[in-house]
Amino acid sequence: MPTAVSGSGRIRTNIPAANAYNALLYSNNRIAEHQLKLSTGKRINSAADDVAGYITSRALSARNGALRAAMNSAGDAKNVTAITQDALDNINGLLTQIKDAASLASSGALATDEKVALAKGAYRLAQQVQFAVDSTVFGGKQLLQGAFSGSWVIGYYANNTLLTIGIDLTTNNTDFNVSGGDFNLNATDAAAYSAGAGAVATNFAGVSGLSLQCLNDISNTNLGIFGTTQIVATLTSLSDALNNVNKVASYLGGIQVRLNSQEELLQSQITNYKAAISRIEDADVAQEQLDLIKNQFLQQTSLISLAQANQNPQSYLQLFR
Repeated sequence: MPTAVSGSGRIRTNIPAANAYNALLYSNNRIAEHQLKLSTGKRINSAADDVAGYITSRALSARNGALRAAMNSAGDAKNVTAITQDALDNINGLLTQIKDAASLASSGALATDEKVALAKGAYRLAQQVQFAVDSTVFGGKQLLQGAFSGSWVIGYYANNTLLTIGIDLTTNNTDFNVSGGDFNLNATDAAAYSAGAGAVATNFAGVSGLSLQCLNDISNTNLGIFGTTQIVATLTSLSDALNNVNKVASYLGGIQVRLNSQEELLQSQITNYKAAISRIEDADVAQEQLDLIKNQFLQQTSLISLAQANQNPQSYLQLFR
């Protein structure tokens, strides 16, 4: 703290001038600090500005970056669910048309030629089902061929342990009971095949014995699954297939609800972290401007005081004249 010392006749250091100079240096340093804060908009520009605040703000910034990555990951997972659900909706519509064709074929009013025509038309729809399955892809992976499974990081514990959500579209997922063959047009029951039954036992959409390839085998001499003795089983199997398709869509819908909720939570947390970082790190522009003006005023007064203090020794020279 500077101490006021009056000028007397003793030969010594010019203390008033030294005090004025020290005050000038202090004002200059404060002006430089305030100008830096106003230029960068930051209250903390280095660890020296606020040691504790520096550590806290950097930790919050790192956490915030991880949360943004988690939100992007949640968005990717939503893309998978959305793409798959669109495909399942398309498959549902196609299967409904196939079932309608089978229902129409069950009418005794139709001749064999009409039933065969219905079967061939239904088979074209079945081929489109297969096309929809094969073209449902995300990240270079098939989504509906019974082997897709993925996990996405959508959050973190305080110790940075990962919090993930999984999407399981494998055929052994008990949530939708598609036990094998999934949505492949010519899927073979692996268990039956390995047991020596060959490729006879087939299934579609988890329905044992249902093969949409059979639609193409219907002819004038053999109505096959459109025949009188089999049509009831055909309609039942198609109903079960539709039900399984809806189960998969429902499973994905539940995951998407979770992802929507997590995205909202992450967005809110990111905003709150930004607010916390701003309170710690950002400069109060109005206050900095007031302090800058104050120190600029002190700078001017220090300069004037220094000039005046440097004039004081001149008065003692009068004693030698």
